[in-house]
Amino acid sequence: MAVYLTAEKISKSFSEKTLLREVSLTVNEGDRIGLVGVNGTGKSTFLKILADLEAPDSGTVTRTTGLRTAYLAQNPEFTQGLSVLRQTMLHAASGDSAEYECRALLTRLGLRDLDRDVSLLSGGQKKRAALAAALAGHAQLLILDEPTNHIDMDTVLWLEDFLAKFSGAVVMITHDRYFLERISNRIAELDGGSLYQYPANYSKYLELKAQRAEMLAASERKRQALLKKELAWIRRGAKARGTKAQFRVDRFEELKNQAALEQEEKLALSALSSRLGKKVIEAGAVGKSYEGRKLFHDFSYLIARNDRLGVVGPNGCGKSTLLRVLAGRLAPDEGKVEIGETVRVGFFTQEGLELDLSQRVIDFIRSTAERIETPEGTVSASQMLERFLFPAALQYTEIARLSGGERRRLQLLHVLMQSPNVLFLDEPTNDLDVETLTILEDYLETFPGAVVAVSHDRYFMDKVVSHLFAFEEDGTLRQYLGGYSDYLARRPAAPAAAKEAQPRQSRERTRTQQKLRFSFKEQREFETIDEEVAALEEKCAALEAEMEQSASDFALLQDLTREKEEADRALEEKTERWVYLNDLYERIRAQEGKG
Repeated sequence: MAVYLTAEKISKSFSEKTLLREVSLTVNEGDRIGLVGVNGTGKSTFLKILADLEAPDSGTVTRTTGLRTAYLAQNPEFTQGLSVLRQTMLHAASGDSAEYECRALLTRLGLRDLDRDVSLLSGGQKKRAALAAALAGHAQLLILDEPTNHIDMDTVLWLEDFLAKFSGAVVMITHDRYFLERISNRIAELDGGSLYQYPANYSKYLELKAQRAEMLAASERKRQALLKKELAWIRRGAKARGTKAQFRVDRFEELKNQAALEQEEKLALSALSSRLGKKVIEAGAVGKSYEGRKLFHDFSYLIARNDRLGVVGPNGCGKSTLLRVLAGRLAPDEGKVEIGETVRVGFFTQEGLELDLSQRVIDFIRSTAERIETPEGTVSASQMLERFLFPAALQYTEIARLSGGERRRLQLLHVLMQSPNVLFLDEPTNDLDVETLTILEDYLETFPGAVVAVSHDRYFMDKVVSHLFAFEEDGTLRQYLGGYSDYLARRPAAPAAAKEAQPRQSRERTRTQQKLRFSFKEQREFETIDEEVAALEEKCAALEAEMEQSASDFALLQDLTREKEEADRALEEKTERWVYLNDLYERIRAQEGKG
């Protein structure tokens, strides 16, 4: 097994905060390493050091000669002036199929307008474009910072499958626990500047971590017992001052001065809410369109006081818009939404608040509330920050110095301190660490009000929601009982192209065992597929131009939008087929060359 990368005794500090203290990590071929830890512990910084994008204060990183590495940033930025496709191709592997492979990856990740200036994309679109660029490079080592952020659940499943088949190594940060469970074979946990490694996936890591915690607690109990024994002896007074007596005095001082076992700081959440009356929120036949496309229509539902609702669907289908309509933040185009008089909405947005980066953490929270009432009594803003893992020293730090995850945690506290009794959570799992998510989930289980959540995190949805609404292609919302796994088992069958995926994989496995060759049908398809892809690209471009010219004709625009969506799907399927046929062609040629 080849060693790709070795990091030895890496240390890194920012101002007075030590993030990494002589941590070491070896990455071998075939490793799938999940890097976990509370936000602000230095996970992203460590990835940047591994990717040679940031220098450590001390220590070394050694890479095997010629190692091809691809890095996905948590918040990627692109140079202005390049199209989405050209930006992706800068990172692609060389070869005749590079452009088509990039097109296939981008369309699979939900990006259609490939000629658009990449710097004009939204944050989520930039993340998906950067992910396509990382995967297109045929790297041996993938270093991925939150790869599942901003992609829908079906795409997460596709990415899982992609990485499961990937022959190189992966080092990743992700809060998606199902993703960690199914992909990782090693977990590395950053805690207090140290790196603890577990040869396990997520569930086994939890088991091993619990065992480690028990061992540490047992050691501490033993130390405390010995300390009490020595203390009793010291207090009785040493009769003699011989060598043995002095030894016991010295041992007591040593035990006393040992650092006590540090108790892990836990994010403690108490249910902060105000009284909620019988009437909560009622939606009656609501609908909403955007730029001529109907997002949803004829949606009716009476939200009950203890409802736990989830909303799922592909990127861009209108999930966030639906939440804003139900919360009374956006007027529907049709139908109406009635909100009860006692309802106090808390809205945790996907984009987050526009924060004053020069403001101190404590001042930001005090501007929300100086004090709040909890089931345990009155709690000050400073005490609530302590509960949210913002110690006293960090409370007087400028927000600009917080990590992305720490800012998200701060925004979550801002929402909860308003004592809402109905919570709308739009992608709450983005950039939050696993520990914070676990305790947030426990909090939501006892929250005395309604919760409506949009999330691509399957684990979160399974644990929190009791039924969900799924967007369908025609803008209708179908209701399913249970969490995401229940929905996945019951939803309608996938399109024909997806149904063929498994038989195709079976055929590929058969070919690897026998001599590779085109079937008669594949040979004919290979000879014509270039022209078919080009024709579909021209059709999509023509439809887009026609849509721009028909903006004032609503009926025609609807027809053109439907036709454009069908053409996009056809192009995506045909491009993926092109990549498969060309890959098979190259392997046949390689096989013939060996023969």
